[in-house]
Amino acid sequence: MRLGAGILLSMATVLAAASPAAAQNTADLVLTNGKVVTMDPDRPQAEAIAIRGDRILAIGSSREMQAYAGPKTRVLDLGGKLAIPGFIEGHGHYTSLGRRVRQLRLERAHNWQDIVDMVAEAARTAPKGQWILGRGWHQEKWNAAPVPVVEGFPVHEALSRVSPDHPVLLTHASGHAAIANARALSLAGINERTPDPVGGEILHDASKRPTGVLRETAQRLVSAAYDKQRAGLTEAQQKADLRLDIETAGSECLARGITTFEDAGSPFQTLDVMREMADAHALPVRLWVMARDSTAALARNLGRYREVGRGGGFLTVRAIKVAIDGALGPRGAWLLEPYDDLPGHTGLNTTPVDTVRVLARLALEHDMQLCVHAIGDRANRETLDLYEAAFRGGAAPASTDTAAIHKGPERRWRIEHAQHLHPDDVPRFATLGVIASMQGIHCTSDAPWVPPRLGDQRAASGAYLWRSLMNAGVVIINGTDAPVEDVDPIACFYASVSRRTSDGSVFYGDQKMTREEALASYTRNGAYGAFEEDIKGTLAVGKLADVTVLTKDILTCPEAEILDARVAWTILGGRVAYTAAKP
Repeated sequence: MRLGAGILLSMATVLAAASPAAAQNTADLVLTNGKVVTMDPDRPQAEAIAIRGDRILAIGSSREMQAYAGPKTRVLDLGGKLAIPGFIEGHGHYTSLGRRVRQLRLERAHNWQDIVDMVAEAARTAPKGQWILGRGWHQEKWNAAPVPVVEGFPVHEALSRVSPDHPVLLTHASGHAAIANARALSLAGINERTPDPVGGEILHDASKRPTGVLRETAQRLVSAAYDKQRAGLTEAQQKADLRLDIETAGSECLARGITTFEDAGSPFQTLDVMREMADAHALPVRLWVMARDSTAALARNLGRYREVGRGGGFLTVRAIKVAIDGALGPRGAWLLEPYDDLPGHTGLNTTPVDTVRVLARLALEHDMQLCVHAIGDRANRETLDLYEAAFRGGAAPASTDTAAIHKGPERRWRIEHAQHLHPDDVPRFATLGVIASMQGIHCTSDAPWVPPRLGDQRAASGAYLWRSLMNAGVVIINGTDAPVEDVDPIACFYASVSRRTSDGSVFYGDQKMTREEALASYTRNGAYGAFEEDIKGTLAVGKLADVTVLTKDILTCPEAEILDARVAWTILGGRVAYTAAKP
């Protein structure tokens, strides 16, 4: 491979690599004969990497790396394939990803009848009284509308007829709504007189009967009944289930080239198991975790649970997660103006702003990042107002006095999703140093129904404003929100650079990322968003040897061929953790 003058190693580095002293520093693994894109501006491209232990020992040409190969060194010939920093999943739900294998995969359904049939089949074999769980349905993606229908959603009657002896809870793809059958509603005590909980809605039909659809926090009424049954399991059984979820999710991540997963919210019970596995060096991928629990539990425990690099760099807990609104699909995103397709409804404020303000104080007190789920334009504005006040020490927001704002890399507070913004709020992200944790695949997955929800004008001016944010100087990190979407960085990368939907149309193409920007959002920016840029996110000497090798050069191939790329190898901490059947 010919390297440009701007990316050649310096003569001093070449001589050092070839010297006897360097040769004595033998590598455990050498990746050779590839196209190495480091994402490090000081050395953007090379051919080979030498690795010792879990760190990068040297980077350069294939010839230069021969100096580090000893008789016990494993040499992996990349055959010209693309090697990049290990993908960082910037926002997903780790244990939910693992748990998915034990639930009905409702994203495969073409319509409501398919889902009813799937539940009927499960009910035929499940012991009486056992819960039937599923996730992934999305009414906007079906090939036929359900009958009967309320606000575009099905009602539970057909579901209840095929599962009279089993409580059923089927979660929307977004995770922000669910439908329960009659048995589950009964166990939860939900009837015509049940009031809506704060931040949630129980959907009713024209006769005021619950349809089974539960928006946002209303889901907790049924999940509490499920948790009550789970409480009957022994502690050992509960831990074993969590370990299985963690291991299963890890296997799926490694097969997709993901070496770090930024987990968007786990309770302390889950963190306990993660800590045990980290101490036993049993975590399958690196985890950066946002603590998500009750406000009281967070206040009691944050001081004891803050972690940085536990288990040899495999577990960090240094953020708090909270959701200030819901999702656009179930009309739970909190908007400044009503939904175009549901007049009078502006979505839901799922966590009171005063509660989020308390969490902001806890984050400052414990030197934690605050990560607020905000999808609607009002949710984002309220969050930015709250951040600004927190950075000023509690003073009222006064956006004209930017000098008084305590911003910058010391905080790196994040807004998770930032899907729909008022244009006036875009520069505030940069002013406050707030990171936009966005998901490229959401844009193209949601595109068909975003204009009906928001109207064409609001969608064009505010939906998934990647280019506007980047032009303002905002750091964007990328991810899939798995299991909301498939945990596939390549599909998400393609969505980010093409904004092309399944029907071939382009969704507001002026907001596309370049390929280099999209790769940065999945590597270097992800590390920055977790205060981990000193150890990962780029391939450089001394950093963690987390490398993903792809079968196709997604930076230069024709756009349509990006989706053909596959993961050939995933190297985690210098160990080949995944090898494709035909790399």
